[in-house]
Amino acid sequence: MTFTSRLAAVALASLLLSGTAFAQTAAPATKPDAAAIADRKAPKERSAESLECSKQADAKGLKGKERKKFRRECKKEARAGTAAPAAPAADKK
Repeated sequence: MTFTSRLAAVALASLLLSGTAFAQTAAPATKPDAAAIADRKAPKERSAESLECSKQADAKGLKGKERKKFRRECKKEARAGTAAPAAPAADKK
């Protein structure tokens, strides 16, 4: 074997081996903790107004956009009714 062929073989081997030395490794994926997963999966508690409005919507057979609109207005009226006390009645003469 001649000197140039040995030199070519060494150069080729070093190129092949050095490629893996410069390769980047992927960063380890971080897993969310169990509490965060449980919080996402836990169903939200629904208010009494929300449940009552859902029952009324079911009774009327509402679906889709009509149901959403009805429930939104129903909950708004329910909150307004419980949040503000009724105005005192005017004296009758």
